[in-house]
Amino acid sequence: MKQILIRADDLGYSRAVNYGIYDAIHNGIINNVGVMVNMPATEHGLDLLKNEDIDFGMHTDITNGKPILPPDQVPSLVDEHGNFKRSKIYRDNYGKQDFTNLDEVIAEIDAQYHQFLELIGKKPDYFEGHAVMSDNFIKGLHIVAEEYDLPILDFAFDNQPVSFKKETRFSPYMESMKPNYDPEKVFLTMLKHADEEVIPMMICHPGYLDQYILNTSSLTIPRTQEVDFAMDPKIRKIIEKEQIHLVRYSECK
Repeated sequence: MKQILIRADDLGYSRAVNYGIYDAIHNGIINNVGVMVNMPATEHGLDLLKNEDIDFGMHTDITNGKPILPPDQVPSLVDEHGNFKRSKIYRDNYGKQDFTNLDEVIAEIDAQYHQFLELIGKKPDYFEGHAVMSDNFIKGLHIVAEEYDLPILDFAFDNQPVSFKKETRFSPYMESMKPNYDPEKVFLTMLKHADEEVIPMMICHPGYLDQYILNTSSLTIPRTQEVDFAMDPKIRKIIEKEQIHLVRYSECK
């Protein structure tokens, strides 16, 4: 069987992102979405998707907005205003001693997990992290996943296959930060491997743009490109013609 997986990250990042994700799902082909539970726009995004038949993942976040826990309980993760330290700080410190405190990381991930349960009403269909260059963050994700028996999906580095659950392996495609990005070309490349044992997995960040995104994210235009890609009737026709199964994380073994 030919199969690929396409997911949308960052639900809750902003209202504009939420509307873009909604279009990519309701009017498009995406059926997996990662939720950032700590953001002010999270409930808005979930309300938009309340009638959609999709999988919800926990897109654990320690670089945007404020923590679930009071800032004084996670001082190594926040700045002087109580906001999470931005991803640029992690990038600038990569290769040096990790400035995050592992116990604080675990506590915040645990709090976000319980916030996810409160918002969604069930365990996440997949459990992963918003990309951060921090060894303690990765360790914390694994510790919390083991404690609650969550289906963790590790970070994908250098396009190396990643394992999921007991039997599934994914080949990740996330090209949106590269020059001359074209999601359709990435999709067509994935189709060449859609009948292989390792499932091609396209990691998208669809969304529209508002001032908050422009102020806080280096990923802008590719978000709008991915909304258009997901809604493109040509892409849907290719999927139907090639009889491609769009995988959901919950069906993986």
